[in-house]
This record gives sequence, C-alpha cells and structure tokens, in this order.
Amino acid sequence: MMMTPKTREYRAFDFEAKEDNGDLIVEGTPVVFESPTVIYEIDGLKFYEVVDRHAFDKTHMSDVVFVENHGGTPGARTKNGSLEIKVDQLDVKSRANLRTSSKGPAMYSDIKNGIYDKMSFSFTVSKDSYDKNTRTRRILEIDRLYDVSVVTFPAYEQTSINARSFYEVEAEKEMKEHAEAIQRELKLEALKKMLKGD
Repeated sequence: MMMTPKTREYRAFDFEAKEDNGDLIVEGTPVVFESPTVIYEIDGLKFYEVVDRHAFDKTHMSDVVFVENHGGTPGARTKNGSLEIKVDQLDVKSRANLRTSSKGPAMYSDIKNGIYDKMSFSFTVSKDSYDKNTRTRRILEIDRLYDVSVVTFPAYEQTSINARSFYEVEAEKEMKEHAEAIQRELKLEALKKMLKGD
C-alpha cells in the first residue's frame, strides 16, 4: 500500500456534444472502474492503471468546474447544477450544460468547430497500491475532483507528467533489477567454470 503525495493528475477521455431542447450538452465518461488501461510503455514493458470501484466513495466533488485547458472562466459548475458528475458501480459520467453561462456557448461553438476534440479531468489521489508482478497501479481513493476540461493537447493522451514519472521510476527499478539479476547469473557461471578448472 502506498500513500501518494497529493499532486494533481490528469487523464484524457472522449466526449460527445449535442443540442437538446436548446441546451448545449457535453457528455463523457472520465472513468471506467476495474478496467486496466496501459498508461505507460517503455522498451516493450507495459504499465497499467486500474481505478478501484470504491475510489470515488469519499471524493470531494461539491465544486467541480467545466473549463478550457484546466483553467479560466467556468462554462459550467456543479455548484449551480449546470455540471453533473454521476458515479455508479461501473463508471463516472460527466454532463455539462453550457447554455447557462456567458462563457459556455462560446466553448460549445469551439467544440462543434473542432477547436477542442478531447477532454481531461484533474484529480488528486490519496491512496493507491502497486503490483510489481502485473505492473499495475490501482487507484484506491481519489481525494478530490477539481475540474472537467476541454483540452487542446491532452497530457500524453492518457496520463499526466506526475503519473508518467511514477511509471518511469517503476520501469527504471525493474530494468535495474533485471540487469542485476543478469550480472549475478554471469558471476555464478564464472564461479562454476573456475571451480571446474575451465
């Protein structure tokens, strides 16, 4: 079990934009529970992430905003009901009505015109674990969900710099252990040959 420092992380996801009785709706599924996702790959080694089904049980989500590139003026917000975040047994869904703010219609127009074609959400992890054998990080508790955002460039498509760093460290450890194991094997072989008098 690990206690991850509460640095903000980001994950990208697809979305759908549609007009519904005059409302400007943007919907997406930021999280699918218990679904292993390749989050990082180096030299053929794949590292996975799984979000636990109960990761959002205690998450602070009372004031989440819908913004551009994780900043600026909100186009929707959970506080006034124009942004909904729904958690069930399978996933987390977001639904923003961009009609209710001055910023929202312009954001919706940019989405429809292809200026933005990805979304991302930002959050902090308070508890996770790592299975070295399967190279899988399990996110057990998400402390806070900050925003849902339309983005110009998703951070590495599915991961943030913080998460990428986590996997880079794990990959480095694994490659070092592998190299050390090879060195031990070579030394053992050399010792066997020496004892045999080869």
